[in-house]
Amino acid sequence: MIDFTKMTKWDLGKCFDYAILPKDTTEETIRGECKVAIKYNCKAFCFSSSYWTKVVAEELRGTDLLVGAGIGFPFGQQSSAVKAFEAEEAVRWGATVLDNCMNVGALKDKKYKEILQEFKDYKKAAGPVVTKMIIEAEMLTDEEIKTACQLIEEAEIDWAKSSSGQYNGMSLEQVRMMVNTLKDSQTKVKVSGVKFPRAQNAYVFLMAGAELIGSRSAPEIIDALDTMREIGVVPAYAL
Repeated sequence: MIDFTKMTKWDLGKCFDYAILPKDTTEETIRGECKVAIKYNCKAFCFSSSYWTKVVAEELRGTDLLVGAGIGFPFGQQSSAVKAFEAEEAVRWGATVLDNCMNVGALKDKKYKEILQEFKDYKKAAGPVVTKMIIEAEMLTDEEIKTACQLIEEAEIDWAKSSSGQYNGMSLEQVRMMVNTLKDSQTKVKVSGVKFPRAQNAYVFLMAGAELIGSRSAPEIIDALDTMREIGVVPAYAL
């Protein structure tokens, strides 16, 4: 769990992936927002597909920020082979972290062997880079959330990610379900799709055991650290 007593705003940046996902995003926007991600010391700059990989890799060169491509985004209903190709292409072009979308309907149909094999195919295609799997928790029952997280763990994927950020977003209880399911594993929990008020919700999700937040509002949320400390949402900084 994150220790906020040791966190400056600069340190806190590594708890955030800065995500720019709109359909009308231009190269000028991508390049400009990469500079914002660097300014805030974010963990990664995330985008919707392999398309922007080379541009982002160029902008982040010489930094420790990860280049984050979306896979099967946002529906996750492509075949496993298509997703694997997307992953391989993104890595070949310079991606260092991948956020893949699970096929929610297949999970609801209880096609667990199919889902697990797809997860393993993805993990293999990703090679050495960091892997995440988006489960779209707001569309799942508690039991489905547990099952999805267990399959992610079995496939040795690095992160279970709550949402794509394109829909309603998940609840605190759903985040806790993910954290508790994965508490004894090597798989960590990332939250995206943070609802308004985003700053308050993001800090509560981190306090609840998530270790990474994906949001276009990352700068705003990081800037709110002092206010969150003043009102007691997170503990004070301790030297």
